[in-house]
Amino acid sequence: MTQAFPLQWPEHWPRTKTPIRHGSMSRRFGTNRDEVLRQLDLLKARHVVISSNIELRRDGLPYAKRPQPDDRGVAVYFVLNGEQQCIPCDKWDTVEQNLRAIALTVEALRGLERWGAKEMVNAAFRGFKALPAEAIVTPYTAKPWHEVLEVSPTASIETIRAAYRSMLHRHHPDKGGSEADFLAVQRAWDQAQKVVS
Repeated sequence: MTQAFPLQWPEHWPRTKTPIRHGSMSRRFGTNRDEVLRQLDLLKARHVVISSNIELRRDGLPYAKRPQPDDRGVAVYFVLNGEQQCIPCDKWDTVEQNLRAIALTVEALRGLERWGAKEMVNAAFRGFKALPAEAIVTPYTAKPWHEVLEVSPTASIETIRAAYRSMLHRHHPDKGGSEADFLAVQRAWDQAQKVVS
């Protein structure tokens, strides 16, 4: 169950190392919260939970004169078309700015829908689902295909295929392996087939 406090950041979603200071996006917490809720309501989203490290009073507003938390990220969870979605943001240096950025993101997605690009909106929301770790690894941090498959980069296609099948069996989630490793093996095999003839 998703909770509003403390922050429940989506698993495997990358974090911003250095938030940006940006004064023009600041508004009060309540105003930004209301705008996120309004935009999501217009999108017909349901079961909205705004998760952050801001402790709220019973009226949904933060306690007065409390400093910004160390982790200023915000993750907004909701159900859209029967599917759980999450839009997280920690790019800005205050909770209020991150909340405002999420409101603007939802507003832009609603604009795409109104302008006839509904499939683009669906594709964007597929991206907001909880992603497996391998899906968000950048090309700069991913292991080369031959390291994933534990073969020489000059191995024959037969040797690579045998290693792929062995690794696929070893990392299959139904056999106790992790989904991230299983998908990494599949991706490595796809890359190997493109490189090795």
